[in-house]
Amino acid sequence: MTWTAPNTADNSNHPRFIAAAVQAAPVFLDPDASVAKACRLIAEAAENGASLVAFPEVFIPGYPYWNWTMTPVQGGKWYELLHRASIEIPSPQVDSLCEAARRAKCHVVIGINERSGPGIGSLYNTVLVIDDQGELIGVHRKLVPTWAEKLTWTQGDGSSLEVYDTTVGPLGVLACGENTNPLARFSLLAQGELVHVANYIALPVAPADYDMVEAIKLRSAAHAFEGKVFNIVSCSTISEEIIEAVAGDDDEARELLSRKNSAFSGIFGPDGRLLTKPLIDAEGIVYAEIDLSKCIQPKQMHDIVGHYNRFDIFDLRVNKRSNKPVTILNELDVQDEALVSHDAKLDFDASRV
Repeated sequence: MTWTAPNTADNSNHPRFIAAAVQAAPVFLDPDASVAKACRLIAEAAENGASLVAFPEVFIPGYPYWNWTMTPVQGGKWYELLHRASIEIPSPQVDSLCEAARRAKCHVVIGINERSGPGIGSLYNTVLVIDDQGELIGVHRKLVPTWAEKLTWTQGDGSSLEVYDTTVGPLGVLACGENTNPLARFSLLAQGELVHVANYIALPVAPADYDMVEAIKLRSAAHAFEGKVFNIVSCSTISEEIIEAVAGDDDEARELLSRKNSAFSGIFGPDGRLLTKPLIDAEGIVYAEIDLSKCIQPKQMHDIVGHYNRFDIFDLRVNKRSNKPVTILNELDVQDEALVSHDAKLDFDASRV
């Protein structure tokens, strides 16, 4: 008698689906036109069977390249242009993206410039996570803007380091340079992430010896291999419109912004290898079939959030409280705080007796 292994496949716990990574340029500093382009690309990807569509970092409405080509004073007027073109949550633009996801019946991860807070001087590099019902289920703000980006964006906080329970599996997101932060990545893996979206911008303005394509490939493969997860990588491109707007008559800036090998998009499997032919510099969409059951066997060797770690030695703590500029207490709140402080003092005094 020949023994036959039982069919233990459970698509509810380990779904199979098609993921799409978009590589495209926004309509520069035009939020409505950039949203319209995103909605068209969502529909196109869904027509090709995608259940998850990943977009680049700050796709709505573009990246502040002037931080790399101008002095902070020269870039001041550009900051104001970006601020005026950034979007809020909620907003009609976010509603449009959610409606596009609902119509397409697919999950959407997309980067935006977010205008938020009680004042008018702060912008966030934000990633939206929208489910296949058109609901906004996640808002992640980039924890640390990278290098020259500090001239534009303020820091996010730990409240958005979330893994989202979706019909395509446990989904986590990080923006660009965050994917070089081992603790940020580990915090998502430790929450059960199996599908990771990493979104980037084309970076032709990097130092001459910095190869953006190789940098994205290296960190993307590393996260997929170390965590035994699927990594969907989406990067923007630089259009002639962007070069013309930012460089103008500056030939040196124009040459810098035209540098090739600065954008990479692709999809990596849990063994760290590419599942797709990558897109380099050109616009397009890449697709790959994701089978989350493929994450199981590799974890027998290296499960860094389980048996392949020493939590008696290592201890990662994540502060998930939101940073707020002010906390307003009414009279009852003040009385409650006074009672808590009084009770704590009594407990302390009693412990000394």
